[in-house]
Amino acid sequence: MLRSMYSGISGLKNLQTKLDVIGNNVANVNTYGFKKSRVTFSDTMNQTISGASAATENRGGTNSKQVGLGSTIATIDTIHSQSSLQTTGRDLDLAVSGDGYFVVKQGDALSYTRAGNFYLDDNGTLVNSSGSKVQAYQVDANGNTSNAIGDVAVNVNAVLPAVKTTTVTVSENLAADAIDGSVFSQQIKVIDAKGEEQAKTVYFQKSATPNEWKVYLDQDPTDTSVTATLFTTLTFENGNYKTGNKTDTTISYDFKNLTQVPGTTTALVNPNGNKEGKLESFNFGSSGEINGIYSNGKIVTLGQLAIAKFSNASGLTKSGGSTFQESINSGTANIGIAGDGRGTIASNSLEMSNVDLSEEFTEMIVAQRGFQSNSRIITTSDEILQELVNLKR
Repeated sequence: MLRSMYSGISGLKNLQTKLDVIGNNVANVNTYGFKKSRVTFSDTMNQTISGASAATENRGGTNSKQVGLGSTIATIDTIHSQSSLQTTGRDLDLAVSGDGYFVVKQGDALSYTRAGNFYLDDNGTLVNSSGSKVQAYQVDANGNTSNAIGDVAVNVNAVLPAVKTTTVTVSENLAADAIDGSVFSQQIKVIDAKGEEQAKTVYFQKSATPNEWKVYLDQDPTDTSVTATLFTTLTFENGNYKTGNKTDTTISYDFKNLTQVPGTTTALVNPNGNKEGKLESFNFGSSGEINGIYSNGKIVTLGQLAIAKFSNASGLTKSGGSTFQESINSGTANIGIAGDGRGTIASNSLEMSNVDLSEEFTEMIVAQRGFQSNSRIITTSDEILQELVNLKR
C-alpha cells in the first residue's frame, strides 16, 4: 500500500483530536477558572531510502534520502495564563490575581482550583460548587496562625464573649513645650467584670517640674470644686519615658510608649477587653485572611486561605469540576499564604476563562482545512491504487 495513504490517515486522526480540544475550549468559554488547552504535532518515523555519504577527494558528499511516515500528537498543553477578573459583588466570590491555586479537599484527596465561587454548607464550612472543603490555616484567639491547613468554618451565630479590661496602653506624645498647668484629657471605655462598659477619663497635667506630667483618673485637676487625687507622676528623660507605670485596682496603666518632645500633645489611650459581640458579617483580605466583624466593633481573623503553587503548573492533571490534581511531573504543591511568593486574593471577583474565541475559531479553520487536505491525500492515493487495479483487465 502507498505510504501517503497512511500518512494522510495519521493527519486525520491528529486533526480530529485538535478539533476535540478546540470544541472543549469553546464549550468552556464561560467556565470560571477554566484554563484552555492546545495541541501540538510532531512528525513520526522517517523511512531512510539511502543514507548520507561523506565527501571524498573526487566526489562531494550526498545527503540522506528519507520519506516521512506521517504525524503524531506531540503534546496537549494546558495554558495556565492569567485571565481577566470579573467583579460580582458577592462576598464569597474570590479570585487569585497572580500565581497560585485555591486548595480544596474531598475526603483525604487534595485538589487545586482557580474557580473561587465558594459557598457555606449547613455547618458553616466553606466549600466549592462540588462540595469539596476549602483549606485554610487556622488562627487561634491570640492571632497565631497554625502550620497545618484544615477546613474552615464561619459560624454566623458565633458570639464573642466579653473580656474584662486588664491593661490600658498609652502611646504617642506629650508636648515638652506645653505651658505649666495645662491639661490634656482623653475619654476611654473599659469593660468591668460583668462585661459592661464603664466610662473613664484620663487627665494629663503639665507639671512645673521639668520633664514631669501628673496623671489623674476621672478627676479634673483644674476643677476647683473638688480636690483631685493624683494617680501617678510621669517622668521623662531625653524625651523618652522614664517612670510612671501604675495599677489602679485590677487595671494596669502602661505609659512606656509615651514620649515628651516639643510639638503637639496626642496621647492615645487604648484599653484592652471587649463587650460581648455577635458576628454581623465577614470578608476576605488580600492575603486570604477571613475577617469576622462583630457587633462590638471587634474584627477577628477566623482563618487564612491556603494557596498552592507548583514548579510545573502545566504538569497538573485536570480532574473535572474546574479542579486540578498533582501529577508526577507537576512537582509537589508548595502551599502557603497569598502574597508570600504567590498571587493575592481579589474578593467579590471571579477569574474568567482564558479561552479566546477569535483564536479558537481561527484554529478551527486551520484544522478544518488540514483535515480536507489530508482527506485529499487519501482520495488521491485511492485513485492511484484504482489505476493499478485497472492495469489488468
